[in-house]
Amino acid sequence: MAGTDPIPPTVEWRRGAVRIIDQRVLPGRLRFLDCADVDSLVDAIATLAVRGAPALGATGAFGVALGAHTLKTKRQVRAAAARIARARPTAVNLGWGAERALRAYEHDGRDAALVVAQAIAADDVRRNRLIGAHGLSLVPVGGAVLTHCNAGSLACVGYGTALGVVRAAFEGGRRPSVWVDETRPLLQGARLTMWECDRLGIDARLVVDGAAASLMQRGLVDLVIVGADRIAANGDVANKIGTYGLAVAARHHQIPFYVAAPASTLDLATATGDAIVVEERDPDEVTHAGTRRIAPVGAGAFNPAFDITPARLVTAIVTECGAARPPYRRSLPAHVRRAAEVVTPGP
Repeated sequence: MAGTDPIPPTVEWRRGAVRIIDQRVLPGRLRFLDCADVDSLVDAIATLAVRGAPALGATGAFGVALGAHTLKTKRQVRAAAARIARARPTAVNLGWGAERALRAYEHDGRDAALVVAQAIAADDVRRNRLIGAHGLSLVPVGGAVLTHCNAGSLACVGYGTALGVVRAAFEGGRRPSVWVDETRPLLQGARLTMWECDRLGIDARLVVDGAAASLMQRGLVDLVIVGADRIAANGDVANKIGTYGLAVAARHHQIPFYVAAPASTLDLATATGDAIVVEERDPDEVTHAGTRRIAPVGAGAFNPAFDITPARLVTAIVTECGAARPPYRRSLPAHVRRAAEVVTPGP
């Protein structure tokens, strides 16, 4: 699957362990973690060594396969699957992947769980390429795209969702440029998206999060495209904190605001964004830059990892089945149905 791709797979099975790119140390170092037990994998998920909804879906499945290969009883494997699914509550894909692998394990044993996990990983890359193919026409020739957080190869098993659309446009000769939000507090844009763009040869410039609206005001942004960790049945989108503000600014400046995500991120069982659990992370991520304190000792901080963008601010949601448009209560179920029928060629 890696082939000539300049970015290796984010997660894969290697010699009885789940191998992931350790995103905590990028861009300074490309390091791989081999998680040989469920405890180490749950820690990797919770500490954002691996992150991004599609990548978490595959990681959840591989985690259950890991438990099936290292734990002694079905009860222990079921408990491990539950722990994995709870490690990041907002990303629907994590539980989705774990549940699929657990179902295979319950029916056909540990090898079946691994087969399902590997199939999810391979299918993720193929579906992301379809997302890119469907979304590239949304990027005008020479267009300036603004992104937030990281929704590229590192957020998936490979290729990317939102950044995958930019990548497809780049590979198709449209010559897009990218404004990359730094994405406080953990700087996924600065550390990860910029690293990916450099490896891919895509023209990208880093900006502080607070500069985005000003860029729009100056006519320097043609479209905004972001990923998603969960999309409710009505089209409300849970994504990295700061996404909602971008959507408001884009609407004010009459700039298209697109979301790119696989159909596995569509949660039709959740009616609206009000029902999505928003993960709150350690306040130290806000009061510190890495290990260095930047706020006074004792300063309080609030650190939600995500916000909810109302569907009315979303121009279209691009999946492997095409671009869903309002009303989303009608268009999204059709994408879920069609996604189940998508048959993509092998890598």
